[in-house]
Amino acid sequence: MTGRPAGRHPANRLAPWQLRAAFAVRLSAMYGREVPAYDTLVEVTREVNEDVLRERGGDAERLGTIARVTAERHGAVRVGTPAELEQAGRVFGALGMRPVGFYDLREAAASAVPVVSTAFRPVDGDELARNPFRVFTSLLTPADPRFFDPDLRRRLERFLAGRELFPPELLALADRAEAEQGLAEDDAERFLRLAVGAFELSAEPVDKAWYETLERVSAVAADIGGVGSTHINHLTPRVLDIDELYRRMTERGIEMIDTVQGPPRGVGPDVLLRQTSFRALDEPRALRLPDGTVTEGTLRVRFGEVEARGIALTRRGRARYDELLDLAEGEVAAARAAAGTRGSGAPRAAAGTRGSGASRDAAGTRGSATTRDPAAPRPAAAPHDATATAPRAAATRAGLLRSLWPTRFPGTERALAERGLAHFTYHAVADRARDGRTPPPDLPGLLREGWVRAEPIVYEDFLPRSAAGIFQSNLDGSGTRQEGEEGVAYDSDWLSGAVGRDVLDPFALYEEQQARSLARAAHELRLERPIPPPSSA
Repeated sequence: MTGRPAGRHPANRLAPWQLRAAFAVRLSAMYGREVPAYDTLVEVTREVNEDVLRERGGDAERLGTIARVTAERHGAVRVGTPAELEQAGRVFGALGMRPVGFYDLREAAASAVPVVSTAFRPVDGDELARNPFRVFTSLLTPADPRFFDPDLRRRLERFLAGRELFPPELLALADRAEAEQGLAEDDAERFLRLAVGAFELSAEPVDKAWYETLERVSAVAADIGGVGSTHINHLTPRVLDIDELYRRMTERGIEMIDTVQGPPRGVGPDVLLRQTSFRALDEPRALRLPDGTVTEGTLRVRFGEVEARGIALTRRGRARYDELLDLAEGEVAAARAAAGTRGSGAPRAAAGTRGSGASRDAAGTRGSATTRDPAAPRPAAAPHDATATAPRAAATRAGLLRSLWPTRFPGTERALAERGLAHFTYHAVADRARDGRTPPPDLPGLLREGWVRAEPIVYEDFLPRSAAGIFQSNLDGSGTRQEGEEGVAYDSDWLSGAVGRDVLDPFALYEEQQARSLARAAHELRLERPIPPPSSA
């Protein structure tokens, strides 16, 4: 598969969405060659989605057509400097993708994850429907003294300043594609080759001593600043039943992380985002030793993630979700502390919880620049329950979230809409039976009396604690963080300056989409006044 639209004359132009779709296809093919287990993940995802579609029919497509879900991917890349982030933004800008959301993984992770992140994605509804490819892009924070002392910071910044991630020809084509909203086919072909090549895993030897110096701080820092290039860290398909996928992957002998990150299942409408992954795999890499010789070794930093998307929550709904996470994680931490005082084995908190250790294997070589035989067999994975994490404590994080969920969230889409907890588009019901009544002025009344219907808006973005939990679950040790030091403050405005583009507020995007639909419904119903948005009281 080449990713090139069939039957196009060389003189034809490819629009940004076509470049984006072709890039996603080619990137997926490249990553499958580099990480064969990814192809297994895609295969199982396809099987699960087909089975769910057969079982649920049209309901399975309530949050996106099967064509969109099948094509959907998100990638993850990591860069080291604001200049590299700006260049990545130019490449993604050529694909019609804009930076959305600010994620501070330094504060979301219990282990050392010294990055701040944004997601490049389409923002227009039509563009998302054509191809919703997105890239979660993380930037290293060498200036944060909790992770990097002054000497290490100087060495790291000097190393990063001496590398080139994106060739000038690629950037020139990217700028032209964005300015002209597309490229002629020959130029598009060259752009796509260069863009995919920029994210391929390099064959250049890795300086083992330097890599391990950074790895003592953070495996994520080593993956970013310990090598002379960048690469796709993971590529993520979308699945309609993530728990069933987890079960089938485990049956195939693929070792999965201990849990599914995100909201619990089976307590109401699916909301936000649920994610899991197979564990990072040993990959053969050339390692340069201090004496200059090169030897065969392994690194374990890349993994295979999969996601299930739900309804976008409002600011109020999201605050309730975060509150539930704090409650559940606090109880898990208390249980661990109590178990420790009794001298018994303390239950591990689910990966990604604050104040807890990452859920991970005890093997000391995980993620490190090792020289063990990459062909050596690994022990078979033990079966996992996707809804119950590895800890044997009765009060698991997932169980606590499930039990607490009804205290903050209703069990139906209608109630989520009426209480202003989730985002929907609203549509006038053209064939409503005439009964002599006039439309009421409020949204709950319009819904109850059948004047409008609500269609859920898909959550297109990410959850910082879940992202940190996925990263954390694929790390070997927690790294080092000097808690006595004051961290450097980063925010969305700072990131906007770094990337050279406005980092958009995802809540504002959902609010605008919902408001447009309310205005359209009011016009179609010939209402004298606008329909007020759902109450947030």
